[in-house]
Amino acid sequence: MTFTEFLTNKAGLSPKAVPYYQNWIVLYQRYLKEHGDDSSMIGFQKSLMHRYQPWQIDQAADAVKYYKFYQSNTHKVNSEGKAPSLKWDEAKKLMQDVLRMRQKSLQTEKAYLHWLQRFNVSTGKEPSELSSEDLKSFISHLAVEKHVSGSTQNQAFNALLFFYRNVIEVSVENLQESVRSRIPARLPVVLSREEISRILPYLDEPYFLMASLIYGGGLRLNECLSLRIKDIDLEKNTIHVIQGKGGKDRMTLLSEKLKPSLEKHIDKIREVYCSDRNSGNPGVSMPPGLEKKYPKASVEWSWFWIFPSRDFSLNPYTSLPARHHMHGSSLQRAFKQAVRLSGITKRATVHTLRHSFATHLLEAGYDIRTIQQLLGHESVETTMVYTHVAEKNRLGVISPFDR
Repeated sequence: MTFTEFLTNKAGLSPKAVPYYQNWIVLYQRYLKEHGDDSSMIGFQKSLMHRYQPWQIDQAADAVKYYKFYQSNTHKVNSEGKAPSLKWDEAKKLMQDVLRMRQKSLQTEKAYLHWLQRFNVSTGKEPSELSSEDLKSFISHLAVEKHVSGSTQNQAFNALLFFYRNVIEVSVENLQESVRSRIPARLPVVLSREEISRILPYLDEPYFLMASLIYGGGLRLNECLSLRIKDIDLEKNTIHVIQGKGGKDRMTLLSEKLKPSLEKHIDKIREVYCSDRNSGNPGVSMPPGLEKKYPKASVEWSWFWIFPSRDFSLNPYTSLPARHHMHGSSLQRAFKQAVRLSGITKRATVHTLRHSFATHLLEAGYDIRTIQQLLGHESVETTMVYTHVAEKNRLGVISPFDR
């Protein structure tokens, strides 16, 4: 595999961007020739500062990162593009590296590596022995013997197809031969306004505020947990969702009624922030790219979490201690208990609040496109499902029996 093919197939760059990355490698190799092979990457970046913009220097750094990754893995593939000597430990590490190079989320990385481990145990073969039949058999096994749901089987399929295409580079043909689970068309569970008002009082802080923000702005659970100080605009009553599902940013609503509670909560977490700074504690966890670009951002107030965890944990990308945001399971447990105490028998979860947000807006007469943008749905067809659960009769039709 050439470096050009690597940039297109593994790094996922567009063909238009590839020449620019190749040019950075030419400059990098020229720099090494002049300054020695042990020259640092920082020195190369400094050499570019007088001629290029900051975004171009960042692009050059990415190009070198890709090139080093390419060089370190070329010995693992033969002329046919396969990996005859690749062992499972190496394959899993390579899978993780490619996922991070593609800037996939940590959740996606964990899910994909989980399915790779199950596939490893199920087949009992080395990566060099795998064929498309092994993938089809495993996907069919999940449907026929394990009786997994359609969405679970699709996740496993996407993970292993990524592995086949980007790690061991084995083509997969006749996928239609595998048995696929049927995905039943289920309507989302929706809570009425009265039911939500019965559930929320059973939540203590900060869970009451978290659930209220999710319902008030149609947030996903992880989007709520990932909120930082800079993402809240109290003047415009908006919430800026950064890197939501699919890596997309969007603006959504901040309820006017929640502002006093939110301001009080922010004052409380400012004390945590000040205590961390006075004690010389590590900063908050940051996305890998931003951490390199803004090395001091992790200790700045604007980047502090709205819902920080009580304890420090290791950053999965750097293995260094950092303050992460709260874990989603704590809110999920609290909400489940609140639903039970309220006496509501619906199978409501935290995500039900997001469904309720969309449905209540639809019932209030807001158009489907506006709701789609607030939810961050890529397709309006996804948002259209709420038309089936809205209580207000569509088209204003009155039953002839009522006339």
